[in-house]
Amino acid sequence: MRHFLKETDFSRDEAGQVFALARRFKQERGRHERPLAGQTWAMIFAKSSTRTRVSFEVGIHELGGNPLFLNTNDIQIGRGETIADTAKVLARFVHGLIVRTHAQSDLTVLAAHGGLPVVNALTDFLHPCQIYADAFTAAERWAGPQGDLLASLRGRKVAFLGDTSFNMANSWLLGAGLFGMKIALAGPVEYKPGKEISEMAAQAGGAFQFTTDSREAVAGADIVYTDVWASMGQEGEAAERRRRLLPYQVTGKLFAAAKPDALFMHCLPAHAGEEVAQEVLDHPRCVIFDEAENRLHVQKGILAMLARSRG
Repeated sequence: MRHFLKETDFSRDEAGQVFALARRFKQERGRHERPLAGQTWAMIFAKSSTRTRVSFEVGIHELGGNPLFLNTNDIQIGRGETIADTAKVLARFVHGLIVRTHAQSDLTVLAAHGGLPVVNALTDFLHPCQIYADAFTAAERWAGPQGDLLASLRGRKVAFLGDTSFNMANSWLLGAGLFGMKIALAGPVEYKPGKEISEMAAQAGGAFQFTTDSREAVAGADIVYTDVWASMGQEGEAAERRRRLLPYQVTGKLFAAAKPDALFMHCLPAHAGEEVAQEVLDHPRCVIFDEAENRLHVQKGILAMLARSRG
């Protein structure tokens, strides 16, 4: 059974196939095949969402399937039923699981016990669907409508600023290795990448640079990326995080230190005046809404790949 729990669950060639499907699904929206016809996919969400929920619900529908949204507070898992038992029960009803939760280990248990394909729609450790959509967004610009999307990423540099120990930075470490990109991360030492993700990135073939100097990270960057300073569940640390991370705000001056044609990216929601200045969000090379749209098309590509693997 195939799952998509982390970026490297697909090979580089398979990632290229996801991109090709996403491009075609985007071009042929409303006219393409429906590989999920007759299927129901359950969406288990322990965290609130705008882009993730809407893009998956619409995507499953456009692929011919039926999305079934399950808030964890409304099902028995919220009252103590084990994750393994939940997986075994849902396997009797649905064809796949899309899960947005806190612990990456929850996905591992669901994948082990359900006999269903499981898709990681975000954990505190990784956000692989977002990274695929981000890379696809950049590749669209660099490859054009007919060019090789995956090849256009090779050798490009990503600069990630802020908390480099959480899910978006972790996912970029894996994604950069998979896509043949270079990555530099800048943030306080106490928020540097952890041992587990560093080892995983090395296994994926990716090397990364960590620095406490924002300008050093941004120099020569094709993509400048940041994320909120206090993610869901970290609200109590917001004031302290703001104090420590303020030197890593993406200002107009810092963005200008990247390549002249660099793109600014953010997974959203963005907090203007905190991790990024409003002038950067308003910049013509800010592609945050293209990223958001491409979540739909790329996730449809991922789901189609998983449906194919089931035969």
